[in-house]
Amino acid sequence: QVQLVDSGGGLVQPGGSLRLSCAASGFPFSRYTMGWYREAPGKGRDWVASIRNTGPTYADSVKDRFTISRDNAKNMMYLEMKSLKSEDTAVYYCNVVTGLSSRDIHWGQGTQVTVTS
Repeated sequence: QVQLVDSGGGLVQPGGSLRLSCAASGFPFSRYTMGWYREAPGKGRDWVASIRNTGPTYADSVKDRFTISRDNAKNMMYLEMKSLKSEDTAVYYCNVVTGLSSRDIHWGQGTQVTVTS
């Protein structure tokens, strides 16, 4: 059974930093692309970044401020967020897609990031 557990969110001032973590289990972690998404109040869920064994990709809105990484030995994924802005406020979710069915799309429970002065 696939399980993703997000953690690390919190309250931070503009310009600050946070590190999110995603603990994965129930599937061969190293074989799959992992991703981070976020959902701001009143908006849909947007892609933030993904990482596969060939490297990371980022949404333009977070490029040069966020760094996605993974530790295949620990089945962990991370999102290092720097120079945070108020518009980064959202619930952040880790994601993996393990197959072609909609049932193969898996999400963490989400972790709240609030950027405010």
